[in-house]
Amino acid sequence: MLSQNNRDTFLDILQKISLGREVSLEEMKFVQKLAGQSTEMKNLLTRARRQAIQGKGEKGSLDEFLDQLNFGEPDPSTHITRESSIDDLANFFMRGAPQDWRQTD
Repeated sequence: MLSQNNRDTFLDILQKISLGREVSLEEMKFVQKLAGQSTEMKNLLTRARRQAIQGKGEKGSLDEFLDQLNFGEPDPSTHITRESSIDDLANFFMRGAPQDWRQTD
């Protein structure tokens, strides 16, 4: 269970990330630690990063729809942009997956 104080700190840091403001190393360590412990926190971090990179999507746009689904990686450098082998494709989908498939939140 996450304390209210830690959750507020986490959300404050995510606000800074989403606005493209500078975040200290200690703040990033804190955010990464919580994101690694909870899918909900990981999804919030992904959304903040997406908003920092792409900006706020227009109302009713495809970007807004994908953001609401929290689908895809926000960092374009991780996107597959060329023909890939089956192994490349498998690795793309396995990225970020828990080592133990039985892991739950």
